[in-house]
Amino acid sequence: MFTHPDARILLFAKPPLPGRVKTRLIPAVGEDGACSVHTSLLRRVGLQLVQWQLAPLQLWAGMKGPFPALFDRWSYQLQCEGNLGERMAHAARMNLVGETQKVLFLGSDCPVLTREYLESAMAALETSDVVLGPAEDGGYVLLGMRRFIPAVFERIDWGTDQVLEQTRSRLQEAKASWQALDTLWDVDRPEDLTRYRALPGLNHAVTY
Repeated sequence: MFTHPDARILLFAKPPLPGRVKTRLIPAVGEDGACSVHTSLLRRVGLQLVQWQLAPLQLWAGMKGPFPALFDRWSYQLQCEGNLGERMAHAARMNLVGETQKVLFLGSDCPVLTREYLESAMAALETSDVVLGPAEDGGYVLLGMRRFIPAVFERIDWGTDQVLEQTRSRLQEAKASWQALDTLWDVDRPEDLTRYRALPGLNHAVTY
């Protein structure tokens, strides 16, 4: 049984293909090393989400390609064409119908997500339209919503340190209520690798 059966957790991720993932790490660790990091992160979050049993899980693939076997039983969708905002908007629109009352968007890049953090996001959506999990780099590690607000995904400079601030501006313009959780970090840059390798319980080998 899921703790939040009326919610959906949407994991936006690319299949682990060398040269196509974690490209900002490639100058430091090479294509295979960057792919190894991506695979490790992907498995970590995937296993956690399965174990936590918070809500039905959906894998939204950024491109065609094989994923680790643990994702075989997930609901699978291929992301539509367009920029990240357009792809997320499409997924949100598809889900926020019928019995689905909340959606949480996650990526595979944040290795310090906890069950408590996701529970806090679910709780925030009881009273607010949107919840944001800020990232140290100016983006976010989590976006949750209980109603579809197109402005959240529009006029955002994706992949920059302005994403979080611009998202807040869009929410204010839309007169939507929102809450922010604690700021976390993700693995995008070579300097993030030291922190990642030092994490306890890193069960999946990262070779680079």
